Amino acid sequence: QLPLVESGGGLVQPGGSLRLACSALTFDLDFYTTGWFRQAPGKEREGIACVSSSGGYSKYADSVKGRFSIFRDKSKRSIYLQMRNLKPEDTGVYFCAAMPRGVTAICDTDQINYETWGRGTQVTVSS
Repeated sequence: QLPLVESGGGLVQPGGSLRLACSALTFDLDFYTTGWFRQAPGKEREGIACVSSSGGYSKYADSVKGRFSIFRDKSKRSIYLQMRNLKPEDTGVYFCAAMPRGVTAICDTDQINYETWGRGTQVTVSS
């Protein structure tokens, strides 16, 4: 079983919202910079959002800026991706991933920096 588990995907109409969750099975995500990535059909996987281990810094791809929000819930030791105003081009498999353990003030969505991944959850935006 992969160390990260995503949930919350599904089918939603354009303009709708979804909240994805990411939790770790064997470690505390509070100590890891975490990111969300997605792979659309026929395309390469891309980074869309990340949050520093401190939770004080986040970064977004231009394609989702203003519509998506990444945040931590330390009480649940989980990372969430709140997605609003969803568009058909947001369709894809969404993955969460964690960098090596460490306290960071910033983050980036360069996949090479992430070492722990989940299996992904499908998000389909369609009428």
